[in-house]
Amino acid sequence: MRVRPLLGAAAGAALLLLAGAAPATASALAPTGSVTVDAVGRIAADGTVTLSGTYRCAGSSGPVFVGSSVSQGASTTRYGIGGTRAVCDGAEHRWVNSGRTGSSALVAGAAHVQATVMELRSFGGLPLPVFHAVQDQDVTLTQARARR
Repeated sequence: MRVRPLLGAAAGAALLLLAGAAPATASALAPTGSVTVDAVGRIAADGTVTLSGTYRCAGSSGPVFVGSSVSQGASTTRYGIGGTRAVCDGAEHRWVNSGRTGSSALVAGAAHVQATVMELRSFGGLPLPVFHAVQDQDVTLTQARARR
């Protein structure tokens, strides 16, 4: 017997179970939140990009993260820039993500950042993403100064 049809059937059954269970748990733990992106990010000579902003979230039952990605110009390539563990207590918190993209992938200048507050919530034992907030922001990447 082929494995793919079995996996497809299992995934379909899991989605049906989740669809029935989601309304009961969604109302009790409805995701809420916001995220901002600072207008200026930093790029180091080695290609390390540092982005920052604020977030606020509440109503979580699983681990929550603030993720960010950056693109530049007309390119459709987005570079993931780190991830920060979030605390969903309803208060506003700062986030800072850093990641290395390669020395020539991005340059100082105009860029576009997307930040997300995403929770991994368990539905029937299967962790699925639940988004608390998403923000798209045009930013300026500035050359980070070398440390002495």
